[in-house]
Amino acid sequence: MAAVPVRPPSARRALLAGSVGNFVEWYEFGVYGSFATVIAARFFTPDGGDRAQALIATYAAFAIAFFFRPLGALLFGRLADRTGRRPALVLAVSLMTGATALIGALPAYSAIGALAPWLLTLLRCVQGLSAGGEFGGAVSLLTETAPAGRRGRHGAWQSFTVALGLLTGAGLAAALATVLSESALYAWGWRVPFLLAVPLGGVALWLRLRLPETAPPPTPTTWESPDPPAPASAPAPVGAPAPVGAPAPTDIPGSPRTAGGTGTAGAVVLGIGRIMGWSAAGYTFLVVLPSYLQATLGTTFQQALAATFVANLGFAAAILPAGALSDRVGRRAVMLTGSVLVVLSALPLLHLLRDPAVCAPVKAALLAVAGAMIGLLAGPGPALLAEMFPTRVRSTGLGLAYALSNAVFSGCAGLVVTTLVRHTGNPDIPAYYAAGACALAVPALLTLRPDDHLRPLR
Repeated sequence: MAAVPVRPPSARRALLAGSVGNFVEWYEFGVYGSFATVIAARFFTPDGGDRAQALIATYAAFAIAFFFRPLGALLFGRLADRTGRRPALVLAVSLMTGATALIGALPAYSAIGALAPWLLTLLRCVQGLSAGGEFGGAVSLLTETAPAGRRGRHGAWQSFTVALGLLTGAGLAAALATVLSESALYAWGWRVPFLLAVPLGGVALWLRLRLPETAPPPTPTTWESPDPPAPASAPAPVGAPAPVGAPAPTDIPGSPRTAGGTGTAGAVVLGIGRIMGWSAAGYTFLVVLPSYLQATLGTTFQQALAATFVANLGFAAAILPAGALSDRVGRRAVMLTGSVLVVLSALPLLHLLRDPAVCAPVKAALLAVAGAMIGLLAGPGPALLAEMFPTRVRSTGLGLAYALSNAVFSGCAGLVVTTLVRHTGNPDIPAYYAAGACALAVPALLTLRPDDHLRPLR
């Protein structure tokens, strides 16, 4: 007997349930980036150790977690594409919340010695798995339930909640640094934001458990053809998983084809190329910036956090307008504009930030502009990826593209920038890194069709 399709969740409920998990995830990432120097001292610095080397080790743990994201995208993506979006999203937010809370309770190096950095790295890997699965399921849910002509706006909520998470993490870190003494901050204050993930994650889990499934598990069938047309009398519901027995979505003859006629594996590679500028520039200016300012310019911890907060305000303010604009003029036009702006302005912006003659309000405005340029990439990005894959492999495909791009160009940003600045003495490295990645993304973005945003999802 054929399964009766379950009515998809309302767009508003899907928007809330899909976005809240992203907030929790990126809140934690913002906290980790903001407290990188504190974590380096607590977990990677024995008595008399090299603080610069400890900071590099801290970012290495940060990067390792990103390399677990593709595995998470594959595992959670297949779960979401085969059984529906809800089970994958519930599992992802549960793992993220548990790992984040355990980081907040983890004993420091002074208490358990060399075991501390290993345990921290292990928990970061668990977070990487859950984060890899979070993006594909959430973006699939948001775009598949979006009203006609609003996929860009709905997909942008994923990026917007990323910005809110980063802002909340940076804001809480700044508040703690203001009200606590340095000794209290290093002793216990840094743990507070991580432990707050428990109630935040509880809310996210409650919302997702109340989310109606987008589609029931399919009735087992065997297809003679790997890509048959859907029956006219029973169109597939939004978010329907792949039928049991369907071939794996690989780039082989007869495999599912994505938008533009490219195989799934080829579309993943193309997707990485299209968002690599977003990944590299976003992490460079929004996450790595606090430690860079402290290590190279001698700014205080509070000043570095304030700079990050302002940059993330600009980022957040641009995301939803950029997503909505991409519904009107196309993903290609908006993302090309953002990429070119980063290429042209990254180096002058960094020079102005380092110039002691430039007053603080001007520097704040420059940081907000830098964040807004990243918003032009992050707003249309989720919908762009969703439109590249058919429904039965969408969560896996877009999740892998995003996870691999972030593993290479985001997770390594802090490690690459900090290491190169230390060994070359060149403070312009962050600008070269961000501008170079955006320049390389331009040819991939030019392969987008101008009307991709007008075509229905398949």
